[in-house]
Amino acid sequence: MQDLAYCAVFAALIIVFAFVSIPVGAAGVPIVLQNAIVILSGLILGAKRGFLATALFLVIGLLGIPVLAGGRSTLAALAGPTVGYVVGYLFAALVAGAIAYRATKGTSAVVTLAIAAVAGLAVQYLLGSFGLMLRADMGFGPALAANAPFIIPDLIKLAAAVAIATGVHKAFPDLREKA
Repeated sequence: MQDLAYCAVFAALIIVFAFVSIPVGAAGVPIVLQNAIVILSGLILGAKRGFLATALFLVIGLLGIPVLAGGRSTLAALAGPTVGYVVGYLFAALVAGAIAYRATKGTSAVVTLAIAAVAGLAVQYLLGSFGLMLRADMGFGPALAANAPFIIPDLIKLAAAVAIATGVHKAFPDLREKA
């Protein structure tokens, strides 16, 4: 029952942070916090629970509820060029959680969490690029290059996510044992 509550809370956080966005240039693709919260769910909850929290938020969006940046539903995103990023959310939480839960205590835990966060972001970028190839008829190089303007802001968000996850795991050491 506790796992269900964790997943529900993180699904809600992911949805709430969809509405925190910074418009960027004429391209209309905003910088959002949602992708970092997806990775944070993996860092804190681990692979299984992070995946389930992300899946829950996406299923809510399949019902037509606006859970993504720009007030879009999952259904709308699946039909557009961002499909790969949406699918990437699932696997980002899974990968980040799998790596994060291998962390030990101390300084190495922070390093492991940072590696987990960057790996989760890499999954988002890779799958997002495949979605751009599929839906926007781009080649792999240009699709991957489309992520470039977001690298620095995303790394800043991930630094905050690692700091938060480190604090949560220090405050609630039993969280890992119950994963």
